[in-house]
Amino acid sequence: MKANAMNASVFVRTVLAGAVASLAMSTAALAAAPMAKTQAPGFYRVMLGDFEVTALNDGTISLPVEKMLKAKPGQVEKALAANFLTTPLETSVNAYLINTGSKLVLIDTGAGGLFGPTVGRLAANLKAAGYQPEQVDEVYITHMHGDHIGGLAPADAAAFPNAIVRADKRDADYWLSKANMDAAPAEQKGYFQSAMKVFAPYIAAKHFQTFQAGGDLVPGVKSYATPGHTPGHTSYVVESKGKKMVVIGDLIHVASVQFPDPSVTIGFDSDSKAALAERLKVFSAVAKDGSLVGAAHIQFPGLGHIKAQGKGYQWMPVNYTQMP
Repeated sequence: MKANAMNASVFVRTVLAGAVASLAMSTAALAAAPMAKTQAPGFYRVMLGDFEVTALNDGTISLPVEKMLKAKPGQVEKALAANFLTTPLETSVNAYLINTGSKLVLIDTGAGGLFGPTVGRLAANLKAAGYQPEQVDEVYITHMHGDHIGGLAPADAAAFPNAIVRADKRDADYWLSKANMDAAPAEQKGYFQSAMKVFAPYIAAKHFQTFQAGGDLVPGVKSYATPGHTPGHTSYVVESKGKKMVVIGDLIHVASVQFPDPSVTIGFDSDSKAALAERLKVFSAVAKDGSLVGAAHIQFPGLGHIKAQGKGYQWMPVNYTQMP
């Protein structure tokens, strides 16, 4: 009996040792797996009344924001550090797809191929979200800077072949003018060239229309003039069943700096005083009525609410939801 008990004990110890060794080998093999170094597809959905809003990420651009923002010495770096951020700041490029039930409306199109390999992912994320570019009925442009229009025609052909593209007349008259391009400084001519190139297929197909901001475009979506960043910069108000969302384009670029101090402007503004006035006007309005806000360059998905705080504002990101 003693011998049998001893043999059994040896057997158990041998099995356990083998199991531990096997587990160790298994763990080592798992740890040696290559790192993926990629994120999940960049889309995020919320409901707005009866409308479905899908935020689409075009990628990110690293920006030397301490050089671009017009702020007090050291203010940008201090604000970034307080939010565990550094410069150059990896900045999101967001667009918003609105499904009204009868229309599929895309607000902005991302950078396409105009800003390098870290952006130009909107089309892929649109498909990952369950849509095809051919299904988009309308494309609304906040303004004609390359990181908002490049996705219109990244391969010199209309990326949204069935869509009507709309933009404020003042932006179109400015950026699509050869005379303005010829008169512009050399470092700005590329803005005009890019705009002319990506809008060309839509103009040729008679799929481009301008508007005077301030009216309905489709039921539930209207334009709202917010000039300053560009001559015809436009925000869009989306409303369904008493729920409202304001897509503000480039009224803000760096949340950690410009919410606490909205007086900070950016060098890209064509009229910084007008841009500041529009930012203050819109921030005050949405802080009072609680509208959802969609911003092009706040960290993806760029959706949240703005709350008044002292002399500035606070950004309140949307709570994650699995959708109803």
